[in-house]
Amino acid sequence: AMRPLLPLLLLGTVALAQPRDLSPAGAQCLEHECFAVFWASRTFSGASEGCERGGGHLMTVRSTVAEEAIALLLQNREGRLWLGLSLSPSLSCTEPSRRLRGFRWVTGDRSTDYTNWAPSGKRCGERCVTVSRELRWEEGRCEEAADGFLCQYSYGGSCPRLAAPRGVPVTYATPFGAHGAEFLALPPLSVAFIPDLGLELRCEDGDGAGPRWGRDTPGAWPCELAGGGCAGTCGEERGRPRCSCPEGAVLGPDGRGCRSPCEGAQCQHHCVVADGSFVCMCAVGYRLAADGISCEDIDDCASEPGPCEQECVNTNGGFECQCHSGYRMVAGHCQRLPPCLESLCQHRCEELPQGYRCGCNPGYAVDPLDATRCRLHCNATECPAVCDAGGACECPEGFVLDGDELCVDMDECDSGHCEFNCTNTPGGFQCHCPHGFHLRGVDCIPMPDEDDEGAFSGDFERVPPTPVPSRPPPKAEQLHPGVLVGIAGGALLSLLALLALGFHLARKRCRSHGSMDYKYSGPHEKELGLQPVPSAQKP
Repeated sequence: AMRPLLPLLLLGTVALAQPRDLSPAGAQCLEHECFAVFWASRTFSGASEGCERGGGHLMTVRSTVAEEAIALLLQNREGRLWLGLSLSPSLSCTEPSRRLRGFRWVTGDRSTDYTNWAPSGKRCGERCVTVSRELRWEEGRCEEAADGFLCQYSYGGSCPRLAAPRGVPVTYATPFGAHGAEFLALPPLSVAFIPDLGLELRCEDGDGAGPRWGRDTPGAWPCELAGGGCAGTCGEERGRPRCSCPEGAVLGPDGRGCRSPCEGAQCQHHCVVADGSFVCMCAVGYRLAADGISCEDIDDCASEPGPCEQECVNTNGGFECQCHSGYRMVAGHCQRLPPCLESLCQHRCEELPQGYRCGCNPGYAVDPLDATRCRLHCNATECPAVCDAGGACECPEGFVLDGDELCVDMDECDSGHCEFNCTNTPGGFQCHCPHGFHLRGVDCIPMPDEDDEGAFSGDFERVPPTPVPSRPPPKAEQLHPGVLVGIAGGALLSLLALLALGFHLARKRCRSHGSMDYKYSGPHEKELGLQPVPSAQKP
């Protein structure tokens, strides 16, 4: 595999340290990781503890970049160093056929893009791995001490090497104990020493922009060293270094960083930079409260004239227009709905000026219990049955199915519903009471006083409910006086004509009795006809 140019990725080397101090004899750093070598005789568990004290773990070698880092750290020195590989607890012996031979990294996983095992077969009892200057990986017993160990430290970011004037030395110390002057980047909590300028800087985690060099004393340091630590520009003011920020930003509390004036502002909605300061603003539909930072809703519906045609409902930051019942919203306007559009009529719907009225198809009438429903109705003694596609037929109430498709009226009078007289009607019947009784239900009740006869007499009729007419009946109109005179005159003339006719018939009868009699003797004479007999021959 091709190896990347390590010098571009390695961020430094350090001088040797004494093994007895458990300080790294050398270290190299990438942007997010540092590797260190410790020349100290330790067992595998002792080496792990040594790495963990500095915030790291035994080194994992997953790529050729890590392999090159090991080569530079060893500097061709003889000895075996522990790596971060150990045999899985579930295995007793190695498995040479597998890529990591049954081992796993101290981080708990087995992922890797690189291995460099020394040739060997199945090994039992050797559960840890070392590496030497040949860069070969070899199994070894964990309880036996190796010559040293390699540690790995991971970070979220790093500070760059400080740009110092020529001849001004800078040395660094890392949090895991490495010291040196050739680092290209330093992990957080590293310290830079610049004795010629009397400075000691620290790599600090930034506010989202990554680690930066800083110090406890606010303000810029000499501009020739890393631009005075300014996030903006560094300049001299009255012989002293001073940081300045671009337009729209102000210096932070440390006197070096730049921040927006709105940073830390308590504006509820929006913050706007203005003249080196800020003002709070609110979203549409809100107004700034008296405290200058909060926003309160504007009741849009309270404005005059209102924003809606019919109904307005205020919402947070806005409003909603709605329509009255019987209207619907169309393109922002309320349009009247056709009355029958949302009616519950079972058959037909007739629109009226103030609503609608339900009607029924032929053979049906409006149900008196529910004006939107229709029920079968027949006003004759026979009507066709209503049949569905399956052949099931039904008849109106009071009718029975005669044959397959004919409904015949039942004669309810045969069932003795009425106490006295009964008249059958299509789909029902009528009860009648004699003089001196009045009808109550189907019973005839004696009237207590004949003077009340007109008030109590009547018929009981059980008939199917009368269909509701599709149109209202015409209103009764008062007759013209001339019409009443005409009706009275006509009645008088008819009476006179009847009297004249009666008088004529009476005179004719008197003459007939005087001249002849009609006699019916028997069948024989019936065949011959009626014979007139003179009155003188009578006995």
